[in-house]
Amino acid sequence: MTKTFFSTILLTLIILFLPEELASQSPVFTRQDTLRGSITPERAWWDLVYYHLDIVVNPDDSTIFGTNTVAYNVITPSKLMQIDLQEPLVLTSAVQNGKSLSFKREGNVYWIELSEEQGTGKLFSVILSYGGKPQVSRRPPWSGGITWTKDSNNLPFIASACQGDGASLWWPCKDHMYDEPDSMLISVTVPDNLMDVSNGRLRSVMKNDNKTTTYNWFVANPINNYGVNINIGDYVHFSEIYKGEKGSLDCDYYVLRTNLEKALIQFRQAPGMLAAFEHWFGPYPFYEDGYKLVEAPYLGMEHQSSVTYGNGFENGYRGTDLSGTGWGLKFDFIIIHESGHEWFANSITYEDIADMWVHESFTNYSENLYVEYYFGKKAGGEYLRGTRKNISNDIPVIGRYNVNSEGSHDMYYKGGNMLHTLRQIVNDDEKWRSILRGLNRDFYHKVVKGSQIENYLSEKTGINLKTFFDQYLRDVRIPVFEYYVKGEELSYRWNNCVPGFEMPVKIDVSGETMILKPSGMFKTVQVKSKRAVVTVDPDWYVATMNMTGR
Repeated sequence: MTKTFFSTILLTLIILFLPEELASQSPVFTRQDTLRGSITPERAWWDLVYYHLDIVVNPDDSTIFGTNTVAYNVITPSKLMQIDLQEPLVLTSAVQNGKSLSFKREGNVYWIELSEEQGTGKLFSVILSYGGKPQVSRRPPWSGGITWTKDSNNLPFIASACQGDGASLWWPCKDHMYDEPDSMLISVTVPDNLMDVSNGRLRSVMKNDNKTTTYNWFVANPINNYGVNINIGDYVHFSEIYKGEKGSLDCDYYVLRTNLEKALIQFRQAPGMLAAFEHWFGPYPFYEDGYKLVEAPYLGMEHQSSVTYGNGFENGYRGTDLSGTGWGLKFDFIIIHESGHEWFANSITYEDIADMWVHESFTNYSENLYVEYYFGKKAGGEYLRGTRKNISNDIPVIGRYNVNSEGSHDMYYKGGNMLHTLRQIVNDDEKWRSILRGLNRDFYHKVVKGSQIENYLSEKTGINLKTFFDQYLRDVRIPVFEYYVKGEELSYRWNNCVPGFEMPVKIDVSGETMILKPSGMFKTVQVKSKRAVVTVDPDWYVATMNMTGR
């Protein structure tokens, strides 16, 4: 028995006992979690149509004041509306058709009492006035809020980031991912020595009498709430046209004045990213709104048509290779990863954050596909396999539904390796590419449940993938390919798996390639050598245990 054999046994035992240990660590959820994370009756009766967020951002005292006009269609008549706005911000008024409305606060929720009859199919709007000092992000973008910093010239450098924690950290809205406005106008007033860059296209710039300037950005497509952003600084701008699958795409870049020369070089990767992802996923989803890279005072985030960037104008992830293979230093991680979210997050959007894997697993996998597009299939596989060292197998990838609870960070690296494994099972690269493009065609600008993506992949691959997803998304254990050789017979099975797990696997037996279909019971196949050396194809994310001689 080798050292590797003992290590494999230890790893398997650790994984086998993890679920019991984790069961005793179940989180406790509150009413506020439910109000934030569920489609409450006070949300369900109205359908978002349009937002106009009109705010003044004051760097001197770190305040935001303004209004959000919420336009909506009535689905089922009701007179109680849920609007979300997190403390310490305060809603100061709510007005419909010139009449002030009554409201009361419950934690981070405001209950708005409507006075007019809300007839089915009718269009209404409510103007919400609010203000105060929004929560400061202590660790952006992983903790939500506003970042207030200064650039090297001591000028304000400000940005928002709020995935998970919610857009209601800095503006009043329907803060649940299931409903998106069809379009949005974002008006941001800042001191006249600064510029705001937000989502969509710059519609107009208005110079005000009080030494401020208002920037009006219009988003022509549906937008998820955490994708809305403000970026305020002493920006300079340059641009180019990308000739893509849907014609000419405007690419605009905004960076701090002192970083222009670096950006002119580093942002050359953006058109290459677009070429790779349009190849794999189909057309960039927001031609009408353009594509932007915007420098921010934190690492970066996938804000729709306004991707934020803070990776130091160098390749890798802050100059390091997350895969440890060398391939991760061939590209700027933030440009590639965060832009990949334009397809998976901003066009195809999860309904519940419990299904955040729909965003992160596919976008993690997009890094592999980018490497493959430019450096070959072997390089792409090496990069992805190298990221396995970052997998924890701590808790399931899928979180708790209806309480705004995301699952394990493994949604990135384990999720990417799960999709890479599925590609091996499909065993047809053109079919696999057509499935990825089909996802972006059939769920274009849609909010989805994770189960819809699972069912789509089952349908398009022609394989029942229920236990496959149960294993990789809902369980923490790694499937173990157990085998032993006796004479010229190889016996094998899957262990450490969910009930009914049956996944084909490619192995090499002393130089002979075989595709096996293990189950939970041992099966036997003839081999040519009494001393067969068995190796599982490394592109399958599984563990292996040689039981020969036990």
